[in-house]
Amino acid sequence: MAFTEDIDTFFNTDDFAVAATYTPLVGLPSTVNGIFDDEYFDEVGGSVGIEGSQPRFTCKLEDIAAVEQGDALTVSGVSYEIVNVQKDGTGIVVLVLEEQ
Repeated sequence: MAFTEDIDTFFNTDDFAVAATYTPLVGLPSTVNGIFDDEYFDEVGGSVGIEGSQPRFTCKLEDIAAVEQGDALTVSGVSYEIVNVQKDGTGIVVLVLEEQ
């Protein structure tokens, strides 16, 4: 079920969102607004710790309806491959990214 609220407010580049370039494996690039997040994590276990980040981009599914793993997204001049597509059933999608 999609939101009945105007979700464009969440993806307004005057507030929290940024404009990114979405490039499908087949097709032409387009601009999509979304919220970019690059959460840092630090896992400590045993004698070896693991640290890193997991960049993600949250946007409206209708803006990139045919999105697939392997497509590309450029955010603030940094190129990423889309490694996972997480559709939440409300019209929002989270793209899990890997820097290229």
